[in-house]
Amino acid sequence: MRYLLLRWVLNAVALLAVAYLYPGVRVESFLAAAVAALALGLANALIRPILVVLTLPVTILTLGLFLFVINAALFWFVAQVVKGFAVQGFLAALVGSILYSLVSLVVSWLVAGVRQK
Repeated sequence: MRYLLLRWVLNAVALLAVAYLYPGVRVESFLAAAVAALALGLANALIRPILVVLTLPVTILTLGLFLFVINAALFWFVAQVVKGFAVQGFLAALVGSILYSLVSLVVSWLVAGVRQK
């Protein structure tokens, strides 16, 4: 349970880092980042698999690049739903989702390294 809470907080920090690094993404507070990180996690767990299956032919045709569009669409959707988290357009959602994925990946590696010790 502690590991799950740690990942949630670190994903919120990752979202704050994306907002700091890229001006197309805006987060007003840590609370907004925490809610957005939770909403992103839920969207990626519940909605993303359905979208991946429905768009499988397009994904195969584009050699998997359409998955970036799905990630950006979910990032943009969460920004529309969560107050205090804003994205300036689809291109900003695309860049923001890529940065968020990269920062979350690095944070996950760091946490996994600490957890194993």
